[in-house]
Amino acid sequence: MAAPAADLAPGGRRQPGPVRTRRVRSVDAAVVAGYLGLAVLLTSRQWGRPDRLFHQDNDQMLFEWMLARAARAVTAGENPLHSAALNAPDGVNLMANTSVLGLGVPLAPVTLLFGTQAAFLVAVVVSLAGTATAWYVLLARRLVGSRVAAAVGGLVCGFAPGMVAQAGAHLHMAAQFLVPPILALVFRPGTDRVRRHGVALGLLVAYQVFVGEELLVFLALAAGVFAVAYALADRAAARRLAPALLGRLGVGALVAGALLAYPLWFQFLGPQHYRGMPFHARGFQLDAASFTASARQTVLGDGYLPGLLSPNPTEENSFFGPGLLVLAVVVVVWLWRRPLVRALAAVGLLAALFSLGDTVRVDGASTGLPGPYRLLAGVPLLDLVVPARFALICVPVLGVLVALSLDRALALAPAGGGAVSAGPGSGGGATALSGTGSEGGAAALSGTGSEGGTAASSGTGSGGGTAASSGTGSGGGATADRPGVPVRLLWGGAVAAALLPLAPTPIRTVPTWPVPAFVADGGWRAYVPAGRTLVPVPPVTGAGVSPATFWSARTGLAFTAPGGYFIGPSGDADDPTAHWGAPDRPTAALLRRAAETGEVPVVTDADRRQAVADLRHWRAAVLVQGGLHQGEAVRRTVDALVGPGREVDGAWVWDVRPLVG
Repeated sequence: MAAPAADLAPGGRRQPGPVRTRRVRSVDAAVVAGYLGLAVLLTSRQWGRPDRLFHQDNDQMLFEWMLARAARAVTAGENPLHSAALNAPDGVNLMANTSVLGLGVPLAPVTLLFGTQAAFLVAVVVSLAGTATAWYVLLARRLVGSRVAAAVGGLVCGFAPGMVAQAGAHLHMAAQFLVPPILALVFRPGTDRVRRHGVALGLLVAYQVFVGEELLVFLALAAGVFAVAYALADRAAARRLAPALLGRLGVGALVAGALLAYPLWFQFLGPQHYRGMPFHARGFQLDAASFTASARQTVLGDGYLPGLLSPNPTEENSFFGPGLLVLAVVVVVWLWRRPLVRALAAVGLLAALFSLGDTVRVDGASTGLPGPYRLLAGVPLLDLVVPARFALICVPVLGVLVALSLDRALALAPAGGGAVSAGPGSGGGATALSGTGSEGGAAALSGTGSEGGTAASSGTGSGGGTAASSGTGSGGGATADRPGVPVRLLWGGAVAAALLPLAPTPIRTVPTWPVPAFVADGGWRAYVPAGRTLVPVPPVTGAGVSPATFWSARTGLAFTAPGGYFIGPSGDADDPTAHWGAPDRPTAALLRRAAETGEVPVVTDADRRQAVADLRHWRAAVLVQGGLHQGEAVRRTVDALVGPGREVDGAWVWDVRPLVG
């Protein structure tokens, strides 16, 4: 219904009266609380369960370790860009890995008080709920007038199947809460305070680097495509706003460059830097059929089909279902005259095509058609990103389109002739990340345009219509005195039908071997003098589940260990090619084969001499074996290499100090 006159300022804006302010704040608080509640629900299978990890368990172990390392850097004043706790004696270049310092440093109190598992789960909750909240705020302040529309849009942006899939393993991809404020600064409606907003932009970009660099690459690409598409759709607005936008970008680049100069040097040229990736990124692509399928972590999902259409459970980045895609097409056609919608459509379509990789696949079979990703194969930085993750760009595109459509539907009267919503406009107007457009008006990245309609109070006319009170006219008709209930119900039902099948379910967990009491309770300290290492058995040197990483994380990096799960150089001084984990040592490879096959290899004197050499390289003091699926074969292999061990506090222990000297 129309806003009371007392709530309207002379210029047509609402007065921030106390009653309305309290009501809006209550709605905002309820929306944010809903996002938090849903995020907690999705992580519920792991709270209070130290014996469970999310399904991509080695990734959770890595991020728990990174959170522990960030807390250690805060409390001990250690270099946050490098650590010697893993991969002894060389250490790990943390800037060249997903160190998530932007999450780990603020969460240091949680890590220190409650442990790394709790900190990881809090990080997941903050990533999902924070991303949804950030988009809700941007939508409510810049793009839509309805809090309902903004809340639904934020829900899609924060809890789409791809976001939930990434949250189970990759904090750096799920933590997207800085994306909306960065976009809000880049595409700010005003042309004043260029330096101030440029500085803020530079600070946010620098912070995003310490949350996730890959996401920043996607953001830059998407923002660039959006800006070009919007400029083509509304050239006048682009010419007016381009100088200020370029000025903000220039100032932001200077600020971010100054802050990131040393960390980026350390990443690309510092100790344990590497080149390329330890896997073929091109192989991580999506099947075209994945866009209409249901993901595992949804109410209609199953554990079989998604495995055929995505590289792994963590990369189910599309899986929007047919309903949401059909809805998006309808919205684009319906609101096509708005430059904002056309620009969003261009970004979403291009991102979806890039996610298909080098060669398009449909239902698991190659079509032989070349994928657009080939255009990026030789572009620095872009050639290192995983193609399947381009689909994550589609998530906020769909969320914003849904919000815009709901806002428009809530403003329509039964006959489609009028609108009475106190908010941003309708019709084909041009509104991008900011203001209100209508019927061909030019509001590029900012203001409110109209095509001859008369706007009274706070409304915006469109198409020759008249907007009364706080409403927005559309379609040439006069405003109505009551909301368009049938239109609202019909479109609201369509949105619900498209989104309900995507409702997420709690993230799946798998059991994990607990940290043995010998390690957790500190029994190892009697065996490991300063400068020596504890060697978890087997000392994983590849991409497998690493007890060294897990034990180190859960004990707060209490000891130094060889091996671990990270990305580093291959070990050849002249070859910095990327490699999963530490460079392979013969003894580590021998024990890994025993763990994988369950067979005890024939151990020769040469193997024993090599074991002593490897233990000396690792500066080992004690070998420790916890729970393993093929534990007996591994134990017998170690016995054959270094002599019999003994069981101490739930672990097999081999004191090798006499052996290595």
